[in-house]
Amino acid sequence: MAVALRAEKPLRLAARTPALAFIRSAFVARKRNYDKPNWLGVGLAFGTSAALWAYLFKQHDDDVMEYERRKRERQHKCTDCS
Repeated sequence: MAVALRAEKPLRLAARTPALAFIRSAFVARKRNYDKPNWLGVGLAFGTSAALWAYLFKQHDDDVMEYERRKRERQHKCTDCS
């Protein structure tokens, strides 16, 4: 019985293998057409990059302002405020 099952297993694998050739993949490799660029993708890439740089500069300015504010508070030695 075990010998028959071992002999049957390669037959089942061989029967399944051709079916895999007909499965469609979501990822299809094709040659790029450089005459027609994907302007939506280009715009999204550059737009995202510009937005991130703008956020970086804004965050830096906010951090510098907070640093200056805390520096002024540290130098303030008024006894009436506390």
